Amino acid sequence: MLHQIHAFITTYKQALCAATAIEYGLIAAGISLAIVATVFVFGDSLEALFGGMTPALQAIPAEVETSR
Repeated sequence: MLHQIHAFITTYKQALCAATAIEYGLIAAGISLAIVATVFVFGDSLEALFGGMTPALQAIPAEVETSR
């Protein structure tokens, strides 16, 4: 009788761990889909934003030298 109870509890715990892993997998899939959709929708805007940062970052050393 105790062996059956122990086996039931062990099986129940394993089932809960598997369900939790599936839930985490679904959450990760949802987040990745949201990231892909955001990049797809705002991709051109992001490209322009980061493309404009390059000249600005390259100009910083010259500005620092002139301010000394």
